[in-house]
Amino acid sequence: MSAETTSPSLFARLALGVHRHRRAVLVGAVVFLLAAIWVLSRGGHLTTGTIDGIEAARAEALARPATAGSTDQTLAVIFHHDTWTAKQPRFTQAMTDVLERVRRLPEVESVVSPVGAPEALGARFVSATGHDVLALVRLKGGEREAVAAFPTVRAALDDPRLETTLTGKVAFLAALNQLLEHDLLRAELISFPLALLVLLWVFRTVVAAMLPLVVGGLAVLCGVAGVLLLSRVTNMAQYTLNVVSLIGLGVAIDYSLFIVSRFRGELAEGLSTQAALVRTLDTAGRAVAFSGLAVTVGLAGLLFFHGSYLSAMGLGGALVVAFAVLFALTVLPALLSWLGPRVDKGRLPFGRGTGPVGVWHALATWVMKHPWLVLLPTLALLLAMGLPFRRLELAATDITALPPGTEARQGAQTLARLFPREAATRVLVAVEFPSGDALTPERSAALFDASRRMAALPGVVGVESAVDLSPGLDKATYQQMAAAPPELLPAEVRAAREAYRAGSVAVLQVLTSAPPSSHQARELVRALRQERTVGDGTLLVGGQTATDVDATEFLKENTPAAVGFVMGMTCIVLYVLLRSVVLPLKALLMNLLSLAGSFGALVWIFQEGHLHRLLRFEPGPIEPSLPILLFCALFGLSMDYEVLLLSRIREEWLRTGDNTHAVAEGLERTGGLITSAAAIMVAVFAAFALASVVVVKAMGLGMAIAVALDATLVRVLIVPAMMRLMGDWNWWAPGARGRGERR
Repeated sequence: MSAETTSPSLFARLALGVHRHRRAVLVGAVVFLLAAIWVLSRGGHLTTGTIDGIEAARAEALARPATAGSTDQTLAVIFHHDTWTAKQPRFTQAMTDVLERVRRLPEVESVVSPVGAPEALGARFVSATGHDVLALVRLKGGEREAVAAFPTVRAALDDPRLETTLTGKVAFLAALNQLLEHDLLRAELISFPLALLVLLWVFRTVVAAMLPLVVGGLAVLCGVAGVLLLSRVTNMAQYTLNVVSLIGLGVAIDYSLFIVSRFRGELAEGLSTQAALVRTLDTAGRAVAFSGLAVTVGLAGLLFFHGSYLSAMGLGGALVVAFAVLFALTVLPALLSWLGPRVDKGRLPFGRGTGPVGVWHALATWVMKHPWLVLLPTLALLLAMGLPFRRLELAATDITALPPGTEARQGAQTLARLFPREAATRVLVAVEFPSGDALTPERSAALFDASRRMAALPGVVGVESAVDLSPGLDKATYQQMAAAPPELLPAEVRAAREAYRAGSVAVLQVLTSAPPSSHQARELVRALRQERTVGDGTLLVGGQTATDVDATEFLKENTPAAVGFVMGMTCIVLYVLLRSVVLPLKALLMNLLSLAGSFGALVWIFQEGHLHRLLRFEPGPIEPSLPILLFCALFGLSMDYEVLLLSRIREEWLRTGDNTHAVAEGLERTGGLITSAAAIMVAVFAAFALASVVVVKAMGLGMAIAVALDATLVRVLIVPAMMRLMGDWNWWAPGARGRGERR
């Protein structure tokens, strides 16, 4: 017995089971809701996106024990007074009081300031104006612990006598997390009312319009709760919550829209509530299940990026889609079974139906008569939209992703203006020796030579290390100091040696004036990696720029396998649904076209800066993970409309055997529903495009553009035109199994 004959009976049995046990299903939904709320109240352990195993991560792990090994957990604190100067006792006393209070905090590892420091350090940390002083506060633990401690440290730094500004990676991440939470709340507060307005327009009844929002809210709450649980056992990036909410709300409302529309249509045909429910799940329910499977397959492509935050994000996305399908096939039918004809209560005096009348009948007829006239211009338009994608540049999110008014960004600008050396881009170099002390006389000589070689590279403005204490010291002097007993060395030399050494690891900081995401900084990282040998040690390069370089390479290495998996599995899913070889291949091509248009728009808007004043962001390279994240998410989401359209076309083809009639009828029956569903999804995604954080803004807008293109140009024009031209070849499959479907 074929899957075609068994699949409907499975969904029919599901409908009958839900109808008979609807009370138990609804009680189960309440249990899910309460459990999700409990998990949300407990929170999770979200971090920034990291990638395990890359060279930059290994270098930072080696250097972290050294005081100067990593600036990731260091806060740059700028004290300012309009009239007092750093030389005045009252300025010094006020700053000392603040720093002593901070130093006593259990979260603080060390504090460096001009107070009590050597004269050279004091000069570096006092601005030329004399009204600003820099201090460095290093926090304990890793990135997660430092970000958690930030509010406490920030509060301790407040003092009415001085103006205090903070910056640094910890300050950036704390501000980013706060903005992501605010963006998530704002997007949901905007997207729900927008979705409700579209649903009211589509259904013209209050009760029917509310049902998809119930399912969407339940799916998102459970999906976010699942992400928080996963964050306790795996590395989960903070903006996974935004991605999960964005995807979950969109697909859950879409799936509910398909099911409620079909149920109301079956009731309008005169069927009883039970019969309408069975027929609905046997058709729209089946399409929802396959659509959910296609979306899950797309998100599963992220699992190929093992060891990175993308893999965990794929798990979170697949989880929320699973919840959306589960609730659309159980909770929603239970509500429809309970409501029956009352689903049409609260009728409104506006809106249009989505049936085969008016504009859709005219459009379907016109497309069938003029397929080439439809196909060629729309293909040309999509290809033209995709052209800017050839100019794609990638770089990780940095402090420019924050709005200009945030303290961390203003602090970075102040630091660059008043303390340019401290604000310079730092490329971390960790030299790992086989064993023993990293600063023996022989190794000090090798480090001295390596440091001078690095200083001579293009764009380098300085090197900081244990062999760069003073321009007047030569190699022999450093060797002599390395051989001398530590207690005989000046305190300044001892402190520097401890700061730039961690056992058998020596640390160097290579400074450049080039921005971290610039081409010049990336070329410096590659140049530093050209010579790996330092004496008997091995050189590794880390820091923000090196992480960018490594992340981009990591993505390039794993993307082909991920893309191949998504495309291959999507073909298999569509073949099982449609019993056609041609239609899945056509679907892949259509998805690539809508993605090309979306990617081109992203580069044109966010990288090249068009519309930056309207959307309020600073142009720059695209976050490296964004294209692959969009590909995996959108490739599956595009199948929503493909499955709905082709399933309806296939119903007509199996009934009549007339391809042209089937295509026209399918477009008439689903065109309004597809555009309505797309309008909802665009409204949801556009709400995220209002985010303050650029990567979330780009994700929301990119998905909104892709869905709009997919539901208008692709599914409503290009797909029917191509199917009209291919005729019965649409339904070809090898063997009698494919040819005998209509018997």
